[in-house]
Amino acid sequence: MSFLFRFGAGIAVALVAACGPPVPAASPSPELGTRPAVAPTRMTPAFARQVRADELGRVPILMYHRLVEKPRSVYDRTPADFTAELERLAAEDYVPVTTADLLSRRLDLPAGTHPVVLTFDDGDPSVFTLTPEGQPAQGTAVRILMDVAAAHPRFRPVASLYVNEHPFGGDQRALRWLSDHHFEIGNHTARHTNLRRADEAEASAAIAQGDALIRQALPGYAPSTLALPYGAQPRREGLALQGPGYAYRGALLVGAGPAPSPCSRAFEPAAIPRIRSQSSGKEAEYGSVHWLDQLGSPAGHRYTSDGDPETVSYPRSDAAPAPACAGVSLAY
Repeated sequence: MSFLFRFGAGIAVALVAACGPPVPAASPSPELGTRPAVAPTRMTPAFARQVRADELGRVPILMYHRLVEKPRSVYDRTPADFTAELERLAAEDYVPVTTADLLSRRLDLPAGTHPVVLTFDDGDPSVFTLTPEGQPAQGTAVRILMDVAAAHPRFRPVASLYVNEHPFGGDQRALRWLSDHHFEIGNHTARHTNLRRADEAEASAAIAQGDALIRQALPGYAPSTLALPYGAQPRREGLALQGPGYAYRGALLVGAGPAPSPCSRAFEPAAIPRIRSQSSGKEAEYGSVHWLDQLGSPAGHRYTSDGDPETVSYPRSDAAPAPACAGVSLAY
């Protein structure tokens, strides 16, 4: 299954051109670091098998907070570590998508590649700062992501950024620039409220206030996803997704593992797990290096695209897809 990437026709054409000429469907199954095959007009079991498609596989949703030269907690990453992680993802045929893309159940990815969602919480200036000239500042996460994407054309420069009030140092230009460049802006509540400790009225008000701040900064923009502060869910089931003044398609946990495919019966939009970006130290078994190693192993059950946005391909040994995807499924 692939998801329609909302860049618009002109940019979509540029991305295809950057990938070079199509690879014939009869070419060998792609290995890591090689150009994936191009899906035939109509998906076939033979082609899905050839590219080892598994669109019921697991998806890494990586969680970042800030970049610093001297990390003080497991939530900090150095710019060098962040760059190395992005380079690894590009080398292993991951393609960034947003959380909203994932929830759409239409991931439009080249055959043989894997989706990854890059998420950033809190709106720290180390993630994004604009220069006086209106360009992403060197050394920020967004600038690094754009530089890696420029060197690896399939590696899309997109991410989901979850903000509180006064994000990115309070620069009024920041959210508009990000939205104009296809980054997703999501809610993280206005004041980073622990929604589990708050009563129902306080929790819904905290979410609604964060939503309103985004809409005020971006007239016409409708946030569609929420990152739960501390990964804490409200006491009342469903409150994270819908309440007075807001309605969301998905909510992200802090989490410690990959997310199920959005076409998996195990996928829960109100409780989507994430993986902390981390290579070593305390609880590294929950970190990104550990999980990328696991997902890349023969038993990793990693989401692998068939290249066809209209079909959900998966090995016949997998469990059946969720009812919403059953009508477009292809078991091989």
